[in-house]
Amino acid sequence: MKQVIQNFKTGELYVDEVPVPAISEGMVLVENEYSLISAGTERSTVKVAQASLIGKAKQRPDLVAQVIQNIRKEGFSATMSKVRTKLDSLKALGYSTSGKVIASMDNNGAFKPGDRVACAGADYASHSEVISVPQNLVTKIPENVSSDEAAFTTLGAIALQGVRQADPKLGEKVCVIGLGLLGQITVQLLKANGCSVFGIDMSEKLIELAKESGAGQSMHRNDSNLISACENFTNGRGFDSIIITAATPTNDPIVLSTEIARKKGKIIVVGAVKMEIPREPYFYKNELELKISCSYGPGRYDVDYEELGKDYPFAYVRWTEQRNMEAFLDLIAAKAINIKPLITHLFDIDEAEKAYDIVMGKVQEPHIGILLKYQESASKLESITKVNNEPIKEINAGFIGAGSFAQSYLIPNVKSWGGSLDGVVTSKGITAKSVSDKFKFNFCSSDGKDVLNKEDINTIFIATPHVSHAPYVIEGLKSGKNVFVEKPLAMNMEQLKEVVHAEKSADKLLMVGFNRRFAPVSVELKKEFINTGEPLVINIRVNAGFIPKDHWSQIPEIGGGRIVGEVCHFIDLMQYFTDSEPVKVYADSINTSNEQITSADNMAVTVKFKDGSVGNLTYLGNGDKSLPKENIEVFSGGKVGIIHDFRSGSLHKDNKLIKLKSSGKGHLEEVHQFLDQVKAGKASPISFESICLTTLTTFKILDSLSTGMPQEISLEEILS
Repeated sequence: MKQVIQNFKTGELYVDEVPVPAISEGMVLVENEYSLISAGTERSTVKVAQASLIGKAKQRPDLVAQVIQNIRKEGFSATMSKVRTKLDSLKALGYSTSGKVIASMDNNGAFKPGDRVACAGADYASHSEVISVPQNLVTKIPENVSSDEAAFTTLGAIALQGVRQADPKLGEKVCVIGLGLLGQITVQLLKANGCSVFGIDMSEKLIELAKESGAGQSMHRNDSNLISACENFTNGRGFDSIIITAATPTNDPIVLSTEIARKKGKIIVVGAVKMEIPREPYFYKNELELKISCSYGPGRYDVDYEELGKDYPFAYVRWTEQRNMEAFLDLIAAKAINIKPLITHLFDIDEAEKAYDIVMGKVQEPHIGILLKYQESASKLESITKVNNEPIKEINAGFIGAGSFAQSYLIPNVKSWGGSLDGVVTSKGITAKSVSDKFKFNFCSSDGKDVLNKEDINTIFIATPHVSHAPYVIEGLKSGKNVFVEKPLAMNMEQLKEVVHAEKSADKLLMVGFNRRFAPVSVELKKEFINTGEPLVINIRVNAGFIPKDHWSQIPEIGGGRIVGEVCHFIDLMQYFTDSEPVKVYADSINTSNEQITSADNMAVTVKFKDGSVGNLTYLGNGDKSLPKENIEVFSGGKVGIIHDFRSGSLHKDNKLIKLKSSGKGHLEEVHQFLDQVKAGKASPISFESICLTTLTTFKILDSLSTGMPQEISLEEILS
């Protein structure tokens, strides 16, 4: 299918063929008819991509701060690898479309094939022939609303939410600063609400259009009579509310708003303006109220609402994102809003570059609403796109999932070993295309079956969200593939038992990405403790850092939490050093009334091993980022081995300190050893029993936290 793409590294913008996106639970697959270019927002996005590296840094100082912090924690080389991965990617543009439903997996059965719908959401409702959109960002189009009008729904919902924040009453006088597309819609909404509207802009054409749209008066910002005209318009009382829909790097709209607002008036910020608020002379003395409108409305940036499809109760949250979208379409249907005069340009998807030339000012043409149109085509539903034709080698790999981790630590290491990269699958076609172009895969796809069913692929790597690991492992083994899956192996006991059953009947290797045991410093330390003749005491402190509850890794349905998703690393490392099976575990966490904190992210765990060894893990989410993340201590036989965040190590023996160098956390070594074993036809570098015990122990940690009691660990639970 065709999609508008921008290379974030070079800034190049073009239309290319990419795989159709995947559909999953809670999603709606839509064939676009029209998509709207939001000139203001997309101009800004494109400008950032087209800027130099220094220019990008200036525009996103928050990300620069993250990079600096990451350098302190992981080192310059590892951090720069992540930065390059982020920069060298393809970006989808657009967030407001209309089209017809192809298929739906929404929870409520609300959408059927053939339904005409409007769609919203950055990275979902893109300029693309086919899109996959979460159900709460899709709404049906009334019969008497055309598809080109419906393509404005997202912008309409944004404007409507700004008006709701102002809460205007019938007969109130409202000023709109910024008469671009968002401002024009806002003028019409206020007019439909029975308000007297005054518009302000820097463009004479937009000023005239606002008058035609229903503004009682509109003027140029630099008109010397502006303040006087505002006073006359409001009978000297000032505006009840001012809605700022302009986009500017200055705070001029804010300053102007304070001058023309009535005492106790409201200022609503919808557009991107500098938030520098002058206390004097008006803001303080007139007790002005400042509000920021959050995009389409309640639900925005809420993972539960947008991605998991959990709606807010109608009685308590009357106007959500989706309900704002519905209301806007109803206003068009009732002829209270007229979108047609706002459509200034219509381009076929193949001519998208011409449209962006206008948006970016390369072609000087007055514009407001620019639509892209899509033609019907059977080929647009292809899940697979051929990219290269590289020769297939002895180890022919396919990737299912290829996020930043896979791009930084897995794919390059397969390539450096000498394996061939045949196919890559991601849920979004543009991501698959980006990764295939970057690493020279032969094909990209949005359907895992395209990798699983390809006979030439003998080894697959799974790096998808945690919930899908076990299902893909099972399918991979059934398909006769060697399988490398990122941790965790499974999210719960049921999944683990299913994996065990599948592995029994398979004659292929199964490996989980427990990389820390392969780190050179870990290997060197283990040699020192092999023949001590006594159990080990292992202390591991992990300053993991705070992760909010709405992060994907914390959501039970997607990531399973940090115990299952990350603590498994350290249980595996304990097994590696002891060469023994865990037999009992006890865990306890902090108790807190702070709803932002996940108590289990701050806990102490004690693991007893069959050989008498003891492992102590202190896992913390409430520490300071300046402290290195991981510190491992191993005691036995009069020796002490220490790993300092896998950046260095030390060995204390014979009253001497021996410093050890470290060269990473073992990502390269684990992949290379796995592929060595595949090539030799030997067993996995980590035994399947050990992998299962690590996974089972994480489940038992959860049980211990729940019951307050130690938990016995036995493979019999999952092998029976």
